[in-house]
Amino acid sequence: MTTQGQGLHTHVLDALGLEIAAGDFPPGSVLRTDELAQRFEVSRTVVREVVRVLESMHLVESRRRVGVTVRPTEAWNVYDPQVIRWRLAGSDRPRQLRSLTVLRSAIEPVAAGLAATHATPEQCAALTECALGMVATSRGQQLEGYLRHDIAFHRIVLNASGNEMFARLGDVVAEVLAGRTHHQVMFEDPDPAAVTLHVRLAEAVREGDAEAAERLTKEIAVGALHELDVLAP
Repeated sequence: MTTQGQGLHTHVLDALGLEIAAGDFPPGSVLRTDELAQRFEVSRTVVREVVRVLESMHLVESRRRVGVTVRPTEAWNVYDPQVIRWRLAGSDRPRQLRSLTVLRSAIEPVAAGLAATHATPEQCAALTECALGMVATSRGQQLEGYLRHDIAFHRIVLNASGNEMFARLGDVVAEVLAGRTHHQVMFEDPDPAAVTLHVRLAEAVREGDAEAAERLTKEIAVGALHELDVLAP
């Protein structure tokens, strides 16, 4: 696919994905390839490629003589980072953020406890570096810089757990953190208590204190849920 073709593909995919996630096309809606090609002024080949991607996410299914049908929400691959991004862009954002934050609160403390046992010296050093980066960008409305360090921090914790299932959730957590920032579900500067907890968590992992690591991560999750109560009730 040419660069121009890739650009068209991305444009159509994002537009349709956002509309389906927002409920503009309720479950059971039928999308016609010809109509989509005409609407977006692209070839039917581009539309078919987009439909294949949406099918892989379980958002739609194609049937001969029927067309492309939007599937029920419960069939969607809700762990797909792009699906998460689309859903967070819609009006159901508060519920989505809460659902994803509860998921994190169930998984990340266990991962942090394992990381305290399994993290390599290199991972411990990287975690400390990320925590210090969070401190450095926690004032002066540097949310994008803070977000980069925050995402990297949580990826390291999940990877350092030594559990490949937890590690694969790195992209999910990244989308949650990015969604909070990009949709203004964050204070202008991060909560100082949350920043301190990340620093203490890095120390607990480095010291091999699994109990403290798990407890501190639970505190981070509780704080995130409290923020949602204030900013996205």
